[in-house]
Amino acid sequence: MGESPFSGRVCIVTGAGSGIGRAAAILLARRGAIVVAADIDRESADRVAAEVSNADDTAQSATLDVTSEAMWREVIDGVIAQHGRLDVLVNNAGISNVRPIVETSLDDWRSLMAVNLDGVFLGTRTAIAAMKGGGSIVNIASVAGIRPFGGAAAYCASKAAVRMFTKAVAIECAESGNGVRVNLVTPGGVKTPIWDKHSFFREMASQCGDREAAFALMAQGKASMAFFEAEEVAETIAYLASDASAHISGTEIVMDRGQS
Repeated sequence: MGESPFSGRVCIVTGAGSGIGRAAAILLARRGAIVVAADIDRESADRVAAEVSNADDTAQSATLDVTSEAMWREVIDGVIAQHGRLDVLVNNAGISNVRPIVETSLDDWRSLMAVNLDGVFLGTRTAIAAMKGGGSIVNIASVAGIRPFGGAAAYCASKAAVRMFTKAVAIECAESGNGVRVNLVTPGGVKTPIWDKHSFFREMASQCGDREAAFALMAQGKASMAFFEAEEVAETIAYLASDASAHISGTEIVMDRGQS
């Protein structure tokens, strides 16, 4: 058997305690990476690391509030001190806000931007400085940053900003010759726990009978609008993080079955 594609690579995944982050952390570890599962909820990060370890793979956990510059430095400095390198960063941590704009407070706006945009900025900036000799940064946006949705103006704005930020930084890295690639995964609807935070979805799931039925209802019975599993998004993340995409930077892979 050949060497695993991520053998010896050191990867940090944010928001790794659940959803897309969890799926990405598990997949990268099972393909040979040393994974640091980072999340503001340390218990959830610990569970993911333990799950991977139970599969005879390597994973660690870290507490990370992505809005904190100091915590970013602490986590990445710790990775460099222990492993001597950082090869991959997956900026996945994010929150959503479904609320009419007239009911969105400035604090609501700022807290969402702090996680979804500032967190990506801080992680990208800190990782680039640590990736001596090159690396891969994969940021996670949303089709909400391409196609606007009423009642989600703050979320749409944050994800649109992540898209442009990623492409601009990719150009900067290419021009500097630092060897760091910066790419973007932009998924449509994904079956993650983030939906359970919204009252409308909880009510829909209760009326429909379960979460799967609620996702099917939101897809309007159309295969082209079907929600993705987190593991499907993780596969795309792994591709952009791997040597298979060594020639790709500044690219956005939109996962919405052609809807946009």
